[in-house]
Amino acid sequence: MRDAIKKWATHRLGVTGDFDVLPLIGSKEFVAWLPTLLQSKKVLFPKVAYPTYNVGAIIAGAEPVAVDIDAQSWPDSDLAWINSPSNPTGRVHTESELRAAIDYSRSHNAPVVSDECYLEFGDKAQPVSILTYAGGDNSNILALQSLSKRSSMAGYRGAFVVGDPALIKKILEIRKHAGMMVPLPIQHAMIAALSDDGHVKDQRARYNQRRKTLAPALESIGFRIDHSDAGLYIWCTRGEDSWKSVESLAQLGILVTPGIFYGSDGAQHVRIAMTATDEAIADAAARISAAKAK
Repeated sequence: MRDAIKKWATHRLGVTGDFDVLPLIGSKEFVAWLPTLLQSKKVLFPKVAYPTYNVGAIIAGAEPVAVDIDAQSWPDSDLAWINSPSNPTGRVHTESELRAAIDYSRSHNAPVVSDECYLEFGDKAQPVSILTYAGGDNSNILALQSLSKRSSMAGYRGAFVVGDPALIKKILEIRKHAGMMVPLPIQHAMIAALSDDGHVKDQRARYNQRRKTLAPALESIGFRIDHSDAGLYIWCTRGEDSWKSVESLAQLGILVTPGIFYGSDGAQHVRIAMTATDEAIADAAARISAAKAK
């Protein structure tokens, strides 16, 4: 399994230099427990973000700090998360933003972990791993990957992290005593998934077509689509409280997530997942169009 991960990381992430890999029991447990494993005191994460970054800091007794995308504005810390493509916004970091995060890591001697679970699902923008720009110096840099997203294997709990071998060794020494080992059947499933790109290409096409189906319908009833350049979600707003948007769509039988779940900066947005079937997505678009016609 480790060989399969290393081969995939070299080919897909463009990682060079000295690096190691660490299999995980899904990516969420790593996000939740990393600050504890590293005994972090201050943890940075995006202002609009997956809530487990914040929860992980709380579990560790660390100070959670929500920050802007630009790493040049970040305060001192001993762990920083970035997420590209973003959950919930679908925003993709630019090369300059990724390089700024690497520069922050080096100037502050702090680990920067790039959560890249949606890396394979580019649409208007093509996501690139932070390791592509490390120039072979992967010290204090990790890239987190998940087969839950890439290969639709959420129930398998198969994920892995790639990067700084010294940092991975430090994390591994603690994890193995906590019993965080990937079961053998899951290892075989991960090898099979990483050895095939065809199913990923097909799934990417499905998500992107669903976005093309749903986005115009949402825009027709006053929603503005923000970012949503990659990943599995549409991030949109009508300039109203997110719960009002949730209620409005619920009346059409469409369930969405209020943006406030992802931070106060998301209070006027909703996240719409494109993980329903093609038929369900088409039906949702039709319901929205029918509501507009009334």
